[in-house]
This record gives sequence, structure tokens and C-alpha cells, in this order.
Amino acid sequence: MKRTPLLFLNVFIIATCGLIYELLAGTLSSYVLGDSVTQFSLIIGIYLFAMGVGSYLSKFIEKSVALKFIEIELGVAVLGGFSAPLLFFAFANLSYFAVVLYGVVFGIGVLVGLEIPLLMRILKDELDFKDLISRVLAFDYIGALAASLLFPIFFVPRLGLTRTSLVFGMLNAAVAIWGTWLLEPLIKRSVVYLRVCGFALIVLLLVAFIKADLLTSLAEDSLFTDNIIYAKSSPYQRIIVTKGKTGYALFLNGNLQFNSFDEYRYHEALVHPPMMAYGAPPKRILVLGGGDGLAVREILKYPSVESVTLIDLDPEMTRISKSVPAIGELNRHSFDDPRVSVTNMDAFVWLDQTDAAPFDVAIVDFPDPNNFALGKLYTTRFYNLLKKKLKPDSAVVIQTTSPLMARKSFWCIIKTIEAAGFTVRPYQTTVPSFGIWGYALAKLQPFDAPTKLPENVELRFLNEKTLAAMFEFSGDTSLPAGEEIEINRLDNQALVRYYEAEWRRFE
Repeated sequence: MKRTPLLFLNVFIIATCGLIYELLAGTLSSYVLGDSVTQFSLIIGIYLFAMGVGSYLSKFIEKSVALKFIEIELGVAVLGGFSAPLLFFAFANLSYFAVVLYGVVFGIGVLVGLEIPLLMRILKDELDFKDLISRVLAFDYIGALAASLLFPIFFVPRLGLTRTSLVFGMLNAAVAIWGTWLLEPLIKRSVVYLRVCGFALIVLLLVAFIKADLLTSLAEDSLFTDNIIYAKSSPYQRIIVTKGKTGYALFLNGNLQFNSFDEYRYHEALVHPPMMAYGAPPKRILVLGGGDGLAVREILKYPSVESVTLIDLDPEMTRISKSVPAIGELNRHSFDDPRVSVTNMDAFVWLDQTDAAPFDVAIVDFPDPNNFALGKLYTTRFYNLLKKKLKPDSAVVIQTTSPLMARKSFWCIIKTIEAAGFTVRPYQTTVPSFGIWGYALAKLQPFDAPTKLPENVELRFLNEKTLAAMFEFSGDTSLPAGEEIEINRLDNQALVRYYEAEWRRFE
């Protein structure tokens, strides 16, 4: 029958759409809930289980199989197409977001699980059983492969999460309309109503696609106290800049990175101790992370600096000072300085694959290790790679989260750096937007913490008294007595487990 190849194409499209919705839910949940490995594992497990439930339930559909298939396809178009906007609004407005998330995933899985058995029953009179099974499963798996490749490479970078779900909702609705022609002899009733519903749904999804930025902004406005002045989804993260009474604030995946009101305290504490610990006028500086340019601003205050190499994964971050002029003013247009070169690359890969002359000072300013992708940047493997880019007397600083809020996480990072062969001098300071925040100053040889600040370098926060006080720890931030702290290794990221357990208390 001529429709047979087209119905197999339906199998491919159904599999592709189903997996896209699953990937959307997994990505969005890892953005807002953290711990991408756990979230993706849960999403995959729930989705596959739901498909099994749908397959089981299909046996109870005994009549009007073709009609039920079209109706289910329209249901997938509605639930799957609007899944991303729905989940954004749920996260912004509901305390039980996880229930909605897993409910949506389960619902889509059940519907997709119903579709494939129904299609097989429609095709059973046209093919031998072995050909039917082999072809359906082949197209199903090929569709899953297509989705897994296109999702990260094309759809999310080009369309973003919301528009991707809406596009595939329209595709499901189009398949339903197409199915009314392919299966019209089997439906045995008027299909006008189904076609009208399909076209109406496509129009509704298209309007939502056009207004996707507005939909996302409405959801995010509920999440942020201050006005959003910039919002951008990159392949790696959601970037938000707000403006309020205290100034400008940058958020990545909903996590505050800095507030212009007090960021100078964080960045002065980050940059100037290692510049002093080097022991000579620093010339070659490496910055890993720090795509906002604020650490580079502090580095360029030293006239001895000849070059600054900044490695940041996300080009949207290193363009943020161009996209938001206020941030360009805040970092004093540091990326325009001819001494600064920017490479958009995974720092782990860059350290492993790039040959570069050793640096005098390395500033490591990554986001907190709230998932395994970030946790790898705090492992012994990472620090061993970093050692190869240093001189014997080079100084390194690493931001290490809060020793008060995440005590085990902080000391896990310190112990991991020491396990990689560094001598470490941990220190901390108070940044009002974050509370007490920690750092690790490290060298490959024994050294004393710096006690003097540079001359003729503009400083708003640091002086010799505050510098000395930063290396003193109170009882509630010191290494827990008698408690064994694991080393964070690439194959066993204890740090991510510590971090998730400690910060979850404050959610």
C-alpha cells in the first residue's frame, strides 16, 4: 500500500519528537534544579517507564484505532509543544515544580508509548510480522538518534528551549493532519473536525513561537525582584542581567554571579592576593572563567602586565559587556585592551590540548560546582593539567564557594588542590550579596600568605588589615575537627555531592 512508507516516516517523526521533549525537560530541569546527571537520569527513567505504561494501555483500545492515533498525536502536540513554556511558568510560580515537571514527562511518555503500538496495528495487515517489528524499531531508533544529534547542535543554540518545544508541537500537529489523509479510509467518519483542530493548534503554537521571548520574560519576571534588562539563552546556560536599586546583577541559570553594588569586594579579594604572592611583577596572566571581565579589570591595574589570556566556554558571556553597556563600563572595557586575548573553549580541554608558555599567575573563577560538568573543573585531574601551564614560582587562586554555607565543599576543594601537589593558603572575605565567601591561594612550593598590598594600585576594599584578616578562619568555617573529607576526582566527584547536600538546605 502506498501509505506504508509514509506511516514509517510517522514512526521516525514520533520518535524524534518524543525524545526532543524528553531532552527539553531534562535540560530545563538541570538548569533550574541543578545536578544535570541526576535530573537527566530521572527524566529518562520516568519517560521510558511512561512509554511502557502507554504501550500496555494501548491494548485496551479495540475500536477506531486510526482515529485514536490521530487524537493522541494531537494530544502530544498540545502537551509536548507547550511543555517548555508550561515548565518555565511552573518553576516561576509554583512551589511544587518537580511534581509538574515529572507529570509532564510522564504524560508525554504515555502518549508516545500509545502511538507506536497503534501504528503497528494499523500496519499489521500490510507486512509480515518480522518485517513490521524490524522496520518500526529501526525507524524508532533512527528518530532517537536524529533528536539526540540535532537537539544540542542545532535546535537549542538556534531556537532556545521554548521555541524548540513549540516547533516540535507544530510538527506533531502537522503529522496528525497528514494522518487524516493517510488513514481516512480507516477512520470511517468525517475528519473535518480533526483537521480543523490540527490547523487551529498549529496557529496557536505559531503565535506562541512568535511571542516566545515574551512568554519567557513573563515567567522570569516572577523569578527576579529587579527588572530584567537582558536575557539570552546560549547552548550552555541562561544569562539574565537585572537592574535594581542596588545596581546591576548577573545571573546564570538563575544563580547570582555578581551585583555591581559589591562585586569589587569579591574581585579584589580574588585577584590581588595571587598577584602579590607571585613575588615579582607579574607579566603573563591566565584567567579561566571570568567571562564578565571584572577579574581582568583588576589585573590590568598592574602596569607590569604584558598579556592576559582568558578562557571561557561561552561566547555569549564574553560578549556580555558589548551586549549590556553597563557591564562594559563596570569592567572598564577590559576586553578592548590589546593585552587581553579571549578564547571560547572548555578550560579542561584547553589545558589538555593547548601548548602555551607558562604563566606567572592563574586566576580560576568558575561558577560553583553544582553539577558534574562544573565539578570536573575542581578535580585533581584539572589541577594537574593546570600545573603544566605554570612556572615553579607561579601563584594560583581559585574561588571555592562559601566556607560557612558549604563548609565541606570548601574544604573538599582545598584538600583536592593539595592532593594535586600544591601548597594552599585558604582565605575568605565577606561579600554582602553572597555572605562569607572562600578562596584558595596556591603555589607549587611552600610560601607565606602575602601581607603587603601593591603600591599605586587603586583599591576600594582591601587594605593590609583586611588582607591579614582574610587568612584567619572562625570556628564555624574551619576544617571540621576529626571529619574525613574526600578528594574530588574525575571518576568520583565527591564535591558535587557535598555541594548539593549543603546548599539544598537553603532552598
